[in-house]
Amino acid sequence: MSSRSRLTKMTESSANKLLNGDACNRTINEKKSSKNGFVKSHCLFQQPHKYRRTVEKNQNVTPSSSLYKKPFVESFEETPLLVAVLTYMGYGILTIFGYLRDFLRHWNIEKCHVAQEREEQKDFVPLYQDFENFYTRNLYMRIRDNWNRPICSVPGAKIDLVDRVSHNYNWTFEHTGKVVKDVINLGSYNYLGFAENTGACVDASIEVTQKYGVGVGSTRCEMGNMDIHEELEQLVARFLGVESAMTFGMGFATNSMNIPVLTGKGCLILSDELNHASLVLGVRLSGSTIRVFKHNNMQSLEKMLRDAIVHGQPRTHRPWKKILIVVEGIYSMEGSIVRLPEIIALKKRYKAYLYLDEAHSIGALGPNGRGVVDYFDLDSKDVDIMMGTFTKSFGASGGYIGGKKELIDYLRHHSHSALYATSMPPPVVQQIITSMKIIMGEDGTTLGADRIRQLSENTTYFRRKLHDMGFIIYGNDHSPVVPMMLYMPAKIGAFGREMLKRNIGTVVVGFPATPIIESRARFCLSALHTREMLDTALQAISEVGELLQLKYSRHQQPHPSLEWTSEDSQLQD
Repeated sequence: MSSRSRLTKMTESSANKLLNGDACNRTINEKKSSKNGFVKSHCLFQQPHKYRRTVEKNQNVTPSSSLYKKPFVESFEETPLLVAVLTYMGYGILTIFGYLRDFLRHWNIEKCHVAQEREEQKDFVPLYQDFENFYTRNLYMRIRDNWNRPICSVPGAKIDLVDRVSHNYNWTFEHTGKVVKDVINLGSYNYLGFAENTGACVDASIEVTQKYGVGVGSTRCEMGNMDIHEELEQLVARFLGVESAMTFGMGFATNSMNIPVLTGKGCLILSDELNHASLVLGVRLSGSTIRVFKHNNMQSLEKMLRDAIVHGQPRTHRPWKKILIVVEGIYSMEGSIVRLPEIIALKKRYKAYLYLDEAHSIGALGPNGRGVVDYFDLDSKDVDIMMGTFTKSFGASGGYIGGKKELIDYLRHHSHSALYATSMPPPVVQQIITSMKIIMGEDGTTLGADRIRQLSENTTYFRRKLHDMGFIIYGNDHSPVVPMMLYMPAKIGAFGREMLKRNIGTVVVGFPATPIIESRARFCLSALHTREMLDTALQAISEVGELLQLKYSRHQQPHPSLEWTSEDSQLQD
């Protein structure tokens, strides 16, 4: 039998079932499964027609496969029809008035604050297209006061903000000289609370600063390779359970500068549609063929893998040199967690490689804080390239890549981030080392385990309280990233301002960072948040929700299983 015949037979035999095994087609208690092979009716929410986008996009499911060792529950409630219509109308009205304002600016009836090409450069190719700036000057500018707020304190559970005012509709700001004190921080990625100015991490960083200084002044391959850099890499490898690891000074560049080293022309990259911009940039720079599969949708991914193997490269139909699946651990805008057990099963079946970005999940998921691999109790050796950042749970900066020793040795000699970027500053290195040892329990205390447990309990409590109040929230039950839907453009700015009036700092997000009808507030929880802080924030959210009529959910009655106890944390599952 030819290799093409064997491949065709293999793919045809698996076309009618998921590649995580025959068990995936069986359901619990004889309940009917959905298109994705999972049961809908015994999940967190049981009402029909509550899922957004397409049926295949449904994520609120509890996989019954042997691949999952505990329930996997995610919710994506469908946008109410009336809300969707009003949202489109709102953007339409804003667009119409935007064109009217542009007309007034063109005839100098209204003062124009936007940058313009100089008259003497009119024959040059324009630096920017005028329409590209339309959204910024007419929509974003009106609510710009919700972003880029100056902070004058540690980004802990509470922060201090520099007060500012604008007299020209947010084109420019003036500082009033006042400081808004003790704002509850629901926006920073300080998941485990290590971004602080007291404690073991700070003391160790001060000591290292006195010994090594702040800057390095060279790259790792020249005169910038210090003993603490090598200590950190050995510690990261041990923490992840891989053969070797390499660290970089910038998390964004860890993705964008290393993916092009791993793949190139003749390779195929299968990327989740909601991957971070750093991953998108990296795969584009690689020169590989890129195909995007639906978010966390195993049917979509499997179909692309089958087609890639059966048809090969375009025109020549030669086999792909390499197939790389690129996903994230926690998706920072959706609050969803990657279906890692299924993706590993797929990549094994089709002999593909897996690139896992754990920027948000490392430290924040799993009973030991080792990320999504630990959360699902999987073997780290099943992930070919483990990437993550130190900017969230470790309270520092930079990123890492872990994997086989051959992979890391290759990156040391070919990665642009390794060859051209300045080495990570010693105080930052020590911050990571100390916080990682605390998480691992090697400091002789239970502080790391306590913070992991507290983050899990805060996440469960906050998410379920929001649901009980009637808000539409997205994502996985155990994700510390909690998106709450706002939808309408006018409510984006109003929500941020009203929350700040109640001393709650939040992040609001709208188009183009999200789909046009899915504007949202994004809450990031921390182990440093006390129950009192969370209750204060929830009370403020409830008040603003009533004021702005944000309680869109059709499922406001608490589910019997939503009675929260400490046993609900991921550590107890």
